[in-house]
Amino acid sequence: MLKKITAFGLGAALCVAMAPAALGADWLAGAELKGFVNGKRVYLATPFGGEFPLNYQPSGVVSGDGTSLGLGKFLAPKENGRWWVKGENLCQQWPTWYDGKATCFRIEKTGDQSLNWVRDDGRRGKARIDG
Repeated sequence: MLKKITAFGLGAALCVAMAPAALGADWLAGAELKGFVNGKRVYLATPFGGEFPLNYQPSGVVSGDGTSLGLGKFLAPKENGRWWVKGENLCQQWPTWYDGKATCFRIEKTGDQSLNWVRDDGRRGKARIDG
């Protein structure tokens, strides 16, 4: 009897713990994804406390500027690339960043002005969006 109660309690606790994550997950795709970023600025949270702004222009140009983060010591601090939506992915390609290779991201809308991202190599992070 105790095993049944313990198993039931554990199962109930897992359901309660997982419910907010399942209800809050709003993974974007297609036109909804494009509409969420098109013409807006996305501020990627960085591990060292700053933000890295990316401006997604309606023309398909994306501009990034890491000048305020001091990235000029490591790479070109500013660059313009291109962006597009491919199914459930937001993709972008830069002339020199990422060695010019296209990278794609899954975007989870976590609020009107917040998101989580997962890059195609598994790296993930958080950002806010404005505009």
